[in-house]
Order: sequence, then C-alpha cells, then structure tokens
Amino acid sequence: MKKIKALLFDFDGLVIDTELSIYQSWQQLYQEYDCQVPFDQWATTIGAAEHEFVFDPLSELEKQLGKKLAQPQQILDRRREIETKLVEELEMLPGVKDYLDDAKALGLKIGLASSSVRRWIVDNLTRLQIMDYFDCVFTADDVVHSKPDPALYLETMACLGVTSDEGIAFEDSPNGVLAATQAGLFTVVIPSVLTRSLPLQTADLRLDSLKELELQALIEKVEANSWKG
Repeated sequence: MKKIKALLFDFDGLVIDTELSIYQSWQQLYQEYDCQVPFDQWATTIGAAEHEFVFDPLSELEKQLGKKLAQPQQILDRRREIETKLVEELEMLPGVKDYLDDAKALGLKIGLASSSVRRWIVDNLTRLQIMDYFDCVFTADDVVHSKPDPALYLETMACLGVTSDEGIAFEDSPNGVLAATQAGLFTVVIPSVLTRSLPLQTADLRLDSLKELELQALIEKVEANSWKG
C-alpha cells in the first residue's frame, strides 16, 4: 500500500442523508393514493443515477393503481417540491466536516464522485458551505454510466492525480461500494438509515459514522494494511 494522498467522497447518504429524503418524498406521494413504495425495488436505485433506474417509481404507482395518472409531470414536480423542503432541513452527517478539515490539515486531496446531477451537488455543497473543500467534483453529467460502474471514481482519481492505492473512498450504498471497489479503491462504507440492511460486505471497512474513527487513525490502518486486525 502506497501513502494515502486523497479522499474520495460519495454525496447522497454519505455527506447528508438525502437518500432518506428522496425516499420519504415518494412515500408521501404514494400514501396520498393509499399505496406503498416497494422497498426491495427502491433499494436498487440507491446510489445510482436517476436516468439509469431500472425501477421507475411513477410507473410502479400506476401499476398499483391499475391506471395511468393524469398530468404525471405535475405529480413529479410536486414530489420534487416535497423532496426539496426535506433536504433543505438536513445537516451534514456526523464526522463529515471533521474529515474534511483533517484532510485539508494533512495536505490530502479531496474528490467527490456522485451519481446525482451536477446542479444538485453544487447547490447542496454551496448551501452546506463546503464546496471549496473539493479539488475535483464528478457527477452523472460527466460520465456515460454512473454507479455501480466505476467510471465516476476513475475520472475523479485522474483529476486528483492519484492511483487507486493512494486513495480512500467513502460510500453508503451497494451501488457505490461496487463502483469504488471496482475502481480499486480501499472502500469505507458508512450505511445510511436506508442502507443498513442492504448487502455491503464487499467494502473493506464498515463504520457506523465517521465519528467512530479519526481520519489519521484510519489512514494509519490502511497504510499498515491492519484494518482487519
């Protein structure tokens, strides 16, 4: 293992728990029609790009209702409004800001690799006042295929000027973990509320939050290849 030179972060569910807000917005919409979002199908979307979803929540709602919905775009717009209000109330998850500050103090490069669109990422990073921490930001707008494809991580590493054994990736979902590990990165998974029960065992290390292990201690374990000890 080479010396760690960079940290690569996911965003949704990792920096703030937007994954839960998105799910709740759909759940609220479904409940208006006395329906329920099938979580086993919803779970396949977590960490992936919206335009690549195999599961279409609007089509599923129509399937449960047994009819086509009138004015579907208005329904989608209202769902987005619910989501936006929920997200605007979110704060960073425990330990994230500490890791960003510590990474800067240690002279590490910081990248972000997200399956969300760039506008969503930039708006939220700006709202949280952490945009300037990131040396490179890659989103679904920058690649042909998002997670679980490794392209986002490969592009971010290239931008940062590091190899896979010089970086640590932080993820919360099976799709994200698969993307990071396929890119060859040491991968730390911090499950969100929605992903705790999903298969995440292919990650190299699982933490309940970034508060559980200080960055310096994590780096020392990774560089010494002793995280399983």
